[in-house]
Amino acid sequence: MGVIIFVFSYFGTWLDEEHPSPKVYYNTIFVLVGVGVALYNVIRQVNDINKTK
Repeated sequence: MGVIIFVFSYFGTWLDEEHPSPKVYYNTIFVLVGVGVALYNVIRQVNDINKTK
């Protein structure tokens, strides 16, 4: 979960540095997307564990 969020955060920071803009916050957007992807992944894994029992 942490790795996914870190990768999205790193990519957002890189985009902020490469394409500076006063109104677009790539880092914030990508961190939120990363959190969503990580939560989806955890929920999917928990559902798979519960199905096997």
